[in-house]
Amino acid sequence: MPKNKLAAADALREAWTRSEVERVEIACGGGIGRTGTALACLAVIDGLPNHKAVDYIRQHYTPRAVETPWQRRFVSRF
Repeated sequence: MPKNKLAAADALREAWTRSEVERVEIACGGGIGRTGTALACLAVIDGLPNHKAVDYIRQHYTPRAVETPWQRRFVSRF
């Protein structure tokens, strides 16, 4: 879980805003857990209800996305 949840949310909102005019890359070491969590949060920013975001990312990115309970919780509270 990010140490500063507000800073993480701000960074994701900035990435979403910047993606309208430039390429934005979201990545972590394995490209699944933290990346999937960030992508799910971006889907929420884009208007998807947070209770549907994890399933959406698992369907459209990888079935293994958002690996841990705390990652799911982060998205559900985002």
